[in-house]
Formats: sequence, C-alpha cells, structure tokens
Amino acid sequence: MPRNFASFAMILVAVLAFSPLASAQEDQPPSRDNRPFVPADGWTGQPAKQLSKTDMAAPAPRHDLSGVWDPGNVGLQVIGAGAMPEDGKPEHEPPYTPEGLAALKLTKPTNGVRTVLTGETNDPVVACDPQGFPREDLYNVRVTQILQTPERVIVLYEFGKVWRSIWTDGRDFPKDAAARWYGYSIGKWVDDNTFVVQTRGTDARTWLDRSGRPHSADLQVEERFHRIDYGDMELTVIINDPKMYTKTWVALNKLHFRLQLPNFDVTEWLCSPTDLEEYNKMVGDPVSNTDKK
Repeated sequence: MPRNFASFAMILVAVLAFSPLASAQEDQPPSRDNRPFVPADGWTGQPAKQLSKTDMAAPAPRHDLSGVWDPGNVGLQVIGAGAMPEDGKPEHEPPYTPEGLAALKLTKPTNGVRTVLTGETNDPVVACDPQGFPREDLYNVRVTQILQTPERVIVLYEFGKVWRSIWTDGRDFPKDAAARWYGYSIGKWVDDNTFVVQTRGTDARTWLDRSGRPHSADLQVEERFHRIDYGDMELTVIINDPKMYTKTWVALNKLHFRLQLPNFDVTEWLCSPTDLEEYNKMVGDPVSNTDKK
C-alpha cells in the first residue's frame, strides 16, 4: 500500500458515499459507553492499547487539551457537517441568504443529495487543493494530536498532514492580512476545561464541508473544545457568515474524541497528484463516462 494512501482514501470515500452505514453513523452519535469504533495503531492496523477505565474517568487536568485524540468513524462526515448533513431533511438546511444559495448551486459535490459523478465534480479537495478551514473539522476528522506551549495551541491533523497554530498570547487579529487556507486563529480558556477558538481570514475558495456549503471571506468560526474528563473531549463548531447565511448555525455539535496512549502512531493521509491521476484512469473517468487522455 502506498505510504500516502491517496488512492485508497478516494476509493473509500467513493464507496462510503453510497453506503447505508455512512448515513447511519451520521445519525447516531456515539455515547461514552457505546462508541462505534475501535482505535487502531496506524502502521500495524491492530487495535491500539487503551488507557484503563480508571484513567479515562479521572478528572481532566486544568487548561490542558494536549494528547492524541481519536473521534472514530463519526469524524468522517461524508455527506456534510456532522450536525447539518446534506440529507434532504429541512432541519438540516442551513439558513442561506440569496447570495449563499446562489453560491451553493455552483458547487458540485460527490456526496449528499446533490451528488454528481467523480469526473463532474468541482470539489477543490478532489484536485488536491488544501481543504482549508473549517472543513478540516467538518470532513474526514481522524486522529488528531494537540500540543501546547505558553504562546499557542498547535493542532496536528492526520488528514492532509497539516497543522494549525491557535494563538493564546493575548494578541488581536491582524488588520488587512491576506487570506489563508486555514485562517488566523486566536483562543482562550473560558473555564478550567473549555477552550474557545475564534478563526477569521479564511480563503473563500474552500468549501465548508464535503457537501459543498459555501463561505465568504468574512466567515468567522467558533470552536469550543471541552474536555469532559481525563480521557474524553468534545468539539463544537459554529458558523457565522452574514453574506452567506442569515444567522449563525451549529455545524458540529459535541463531536466526541477519546484520548490515546502517548505512543500512538499517527500516520499520514495525503493527496498525491500522481495517485489522483491513476485513480481517475482506473475509477473516476470510467464511472463518469469520460475519456481523458
């Protein structure tokens, strides 16, 4: 298997798009006692050794998110943001402005109720562009490592093998800064175990999620990391973009993560243009009835 796993990842996503199991997982968030996944060490594929139940249930350390965290399969969000999947249900329809609805109609996702064939999509991630933020939270969230220093919190993502710096040194947002794929993030502790992050300055070319929800350059995202106890953490993501949506809305509601042992091996999950070309030759183009030479 290639070390970058790109072809495997794309084939897996294509299968999940039409899988009843994927929809079931989106509709059934895990409880603390019945989680639909078994964490596995990335290189061996074997179930990873876990912390004891006593350790997991111990009180959370104050102002500390550090560690290796696994959300399991619920982090995939293959038909859109976990709290707002694009499944045709009216209650899962974000509150679009006319401009937002027009922008939505320009996107052609390979998942959800507006699914197109692989060769017809304009999803920038399929072309190996960075998926950016907040999509990094709202699609294919896998094993995530968090590091802390006195000045910042650093989030390392397995998918895309990218990182974010969240500043905690009291600074404000820079004025007239160029847009970034992953925006500019500032965070603070609002209590002993809840870390709130504000992100601005994201690149408007990115999608919010796999289903092609749009955003503007004025997007503001709030993340709430809440550590429940020593072994459990939740993540909530709130979208605020007055150009595209008439009010704020919750894209991710308390996505659950479990703490892994410090020696858990976080693998890489990268998009390779050469592997993408091979995938399109073998799968994407034939399925889409296109002939690209």
